[in-house]
This record gives sequence, structure tokens and C-alpha cells, in this order.
Amino acid sequence: MDADVIIIGGGLAGLVASNELVRAGKRVAIVEQENAANLGGQAFWSLGGLFLVDTPMQRRLRVKDSFELAWQDWQGSAQWDRLHGPHPEDEWAVQWGRAYVEFAAGEKRSWLQEQGVRFTPLVGWAERGDGRAGGHGNSVPRFHVPWGTGTGVSEPFADKAREAAAAGSITFYFRHRVDGLSYDGGTVTGVRGAVLTPDASPRGVSSNRDIVGDFELRAQTVVIASGGIGGNHEQVRRWWPDRLGTPPRRMVTGVPQHVDGRMLDIADQSGVRLVNRDRMWHYTEGIQNWNPIWPDHAIRILPGPSSMWFDALGRRLPSPGLPGYDTLGTLRFLRTTPDIQQYSHSWFILNQRIIEKEFALSGSEQNPDITNRDLKLLLKTRLRRGAAGPIEAFKERGADFIVADTLADLVRGMNALTDQPLLDEGQISRQIEERDAEIRNPYSKDAQLTGIRNSRRFLGDRLFRTVRPHRILDPAAGPLIAVRLHVVTRKTLGGIQTNLSGQALDRDGDPIPGLYAAGEAAGFGGGGAHGYNALEGTFLGGCIFTGRTVGRSLAQAL
Repeated sequence: MDADVIIIGGGLAGLVASNELVRAGKRVAIVEQENAANLGGQAFWSLGGLFLVDTPMQRRLRVKDSFELAWQDWQGSAQWDRLHGPHPEDEWAVQWGRAYVEFAAGEKRSWLQEQGVRFTPLVGWAERGDGRAGGHGNSVPRFHVPWGTGTGVSEPFADKAREAAAAGSITFYFRHRVDGLSYDGGTVTGVRGAVLTPDASPRGVSSNRDIVGDFELRAQTVVIASGGIGGNHEQVRRWWPDRLGTPPRRMVTGVPQHVDGRMLDIADQSGVRLVNRDRMWHYTEGIQNWNPIWPDHAIRILPGPSSMWFDALGRRLPSPGLPGYDTLGTLRFLRTTPDIQQYSHSWFILNQRIIEKEFALSGSEQNPDITNRDLKLLLKTRLRRGAAGPIEAFKERGADFIVADTLADLVRGMNALTDQPLLDEGQISRQIEERDAEIRNPYSKDAQLTGIRNSRRFLGDRLFRTVRPHRILDPAAGPLIAVRLHVVTRKTLGGIQTNLSGQALDRDGDPIPGLYAAGEAAGFGGGGAHGYNALEGTFLGGCIFTGRTVGRSLAQAL
């Protein structure tokens, strides 16, 4: 045996599992197709937000939360409907979903702090939902931001793995690509694959796929923690569901190219049961990175609620197509409305006052104040007048930004960014003026303005994320800004079906001896713990929870 456990993938789920195994005295081999610089996977690049329930940070901001309310929100968002037949696709997903919400409302925060994760006082209100109490969305703010952003979550576990490697408990096999699982009498006994040419590319940069040899490793158990398909547009298009219309002709990419989904197909071909592969999570607020690291590198805007959202033809999106409310509902509207299906973009229109307070960018590299744990810079950046440095850099250099003093010049610039002029200034002016006319009173029939005022009742949003209602066309709030938005690929919500111990199941729904799965490869638990929708802050948390569960299960079983 080369190890007690082989873990495929050096991302967050695999690292958390390895940490549990090493603490139990087990020997671990981590097999990763990229180089050592990529340890930590996608988590390193993320904003790091974590879904937590009823925390001291929430209570300080006067938020009343509970497990019962969070579970109501989770079920309303998941909308599990594949629960019939001999081996339902959602059978284990529901159980994983409830277990995860119990974790988030229980020991998650304290356990993470024990592992070295520290939290800022910031709590965001992500995915505000579809407007129904029992439907999709967070009833209250639950998006907790750690110091260090994604690096503050991934690096404590990466550091533990490096220390364990130095002590001989973990062996890293970087630049080793798994091409198949090895079986002996129905039991998974190891992995085989190709050794890739050494490549010293920086983290996230695409590496070569040249083969210099092959390898085979044996262990008592194999854990698949290889991630999803977000970096592979061919796979995204292959599994794109009819309910979301047609995939855009052009998409941008929110994860490195090596997030390719290969291991999911390899598992499928080996008799492992994959479920809910048509469930996926892609954002509609993607912008092209002016300083890219991987091909088609995109950054997602994390918008406050005040920007006006228009389709490619210049029509304001209907509720709940509002910034920060319903990700897949908005995506579905943009991709199923017949006369805009042919276009791959939509638009935000806002002004300088809004961008200064309400725009944030997803990603560790886009938030230097939090990533570098600089409280002074955090307060200076988030509370002073003026947009944060990374925001200003995109405004000045980003290919999708237009800035103008007048609406006529703004629309002219927007039309210059498309193959043909699609926007009519008069139509856009009328819609903005209608919205601005609703500002005069502290109440409104406009759903977006109602949402803005609701947002400002939350202390955190009033301080950090939601500007006082004002007219978009107020010259004192200018200049005007337009942002062309693209669909940015990100997460796989389905995957390998697992039981509550993390054992991978076969096509008959039975555990496969010697095989487990964790993280995105397992649909964040059971092959679909999120169901159809995520509440945000749940992807890293799902990797942590499934990785910990698998690690603890194997520590007891081996």
C-alpha cells in the first residue's frame, strides 16, 4: 500500500479530509494534476464567504436568525423534486442539506475558529430571493466574510497539509493526473494515470498537459475531491438544462481552466452513480478581468440593490431580476425570453454614488483590505467617500465599463460595445425617469426601491452596502456608469451520489467499497445538497462539511 487513503484533488474538500485523517494517524496521498502553487484549489481565489446561522456577528447587527428559519429558506431554495422511484436522485441530497444547515447553525463557526479561520465583523445579505417567504432566498443576512477572504479559509488547511507532509504523514503527488480507478473484486483499491511534465506556472495560470510517464497508486480507500466543471465550457454546454433556455454564445470563466470535470466522467464510466448533472450555478453579473490570470478570466460583481438592470435591448428587468436577489431566476429570464436569447449580455446602469458604496468584486485578489487582514484599510475603503481601488481600476480599464456625464453619451458608449446599436436613448431615459420619480416619497410601488429601503433597515447594509435612495440622473451623484454583464461559469450543483458517511454509490444505490467523494464533485453532499439554488456562502462550507465528514468516517472505519 502506498497510503491508507488516496485523495484525488488538492482543493479545500480534500485538504479538510486529509486533516482529519492525519489527526487519526492515517497516511494520506494527495494526487493533484496541477503544481504545488495551486494547493487550496478554487477556495484560494474566492471571496471566502461562509453561510452561518445565528452568530454573534449577526446579533451585533440586530439580525434575528435561527435554524428553523434557515432550514425553511434552504428547502424553499432547493426545491428538491426528484424523490420518487427506486433510487431517487434527491434521496441523499435532502439529508445532506439538513445536516449542513444543522452544522451551520451549530459548531461550524467555533470549529473553523479552532482550525485557524478568523472572521471579520461583516455580514452580507446575499441571494435575497424571489419575493416569496417560502421560496428561494435568504430571509436575513448570513454571508460571513473571513479575514483573508478565500485564502483565510483555504490556507489554514493547506498549511496543516504542508506540515503533515514534512512529518511524513502526507505525500503529495503534484502533476499527477488520474485517468482511472483501480478495482479488485468490486472494491476500489487505488488510482492510475499520467505523470505530467513539470510546470512552474503561477497559481491559476493554465499549465501544460504533456505526459512524461504513467503511475499507479494503491490504498485502502480513494476519495474523489476533484471539483466541478466550471472551467470547461464544453461540459457546461453539454449539461445546460432546458429550463434555463439556451446557453449564451459567449460565456466568461470564473474558475481556472483546470476545473475541467474530467474526474466526474471517469467516475461515471467506472460505474459510480452521478445525479443532478443538469443543476448548475452560474452568475449573470460577470465582467472581463482587465488583468486576467486564466483564459477568459471573469470577475463577478457583488452588487448592492440600487443599480438598474436592463436586458440587451434596453428594457428594465422585471422583479425578481434585481441586483443580488435571484441568480438563476435572472439567468432563466435572460436565456428564455425569445427576443433576447440571441444576445449574451445585459447591462447595469448606475452612477458614481452607487458604485462607491455598493460595488464589491468577488475574489481574494480583488479585496486587498480583507485578504491582507488590514482593518485600517478596510474601514478606510468601505466607509470613506470614493470607490475602492480595485473598483476604480475596473472602471478605468475594464472593457465592459462606460462612464459619461450625460445619458446620451452613456448610451452612445454602450452601443459602441455591441456589434450593432441595440439601445434607444429615449426608451432608457423614460425608464430611469420613471424610477427616479418614485424617490420623492419614503414609500413606492417600485419593487426595487422597496427593496432598497428594506435593505437599509439592516444596519450592516446601511453602513457598508446600500446607498441612500436618490435619483440616478441627479448630476450631483454622477458621472453615469454603465456596465456590460456576461454570464460567468462557476459551480456544479450535482455530482457523485453519496450517503451520509460520504461513501460513493453505484447505479443501484449501494455503497462502492473503497470509494468516497467530497466537495463539489459530490454535489456538496449527496449529489445535490443545494437542490436547484444556492443561498451563497454555501460552496466553501459544503466543501468543508463534506471533507470533514469523509475524513472522520474513514478515520473510524480504517
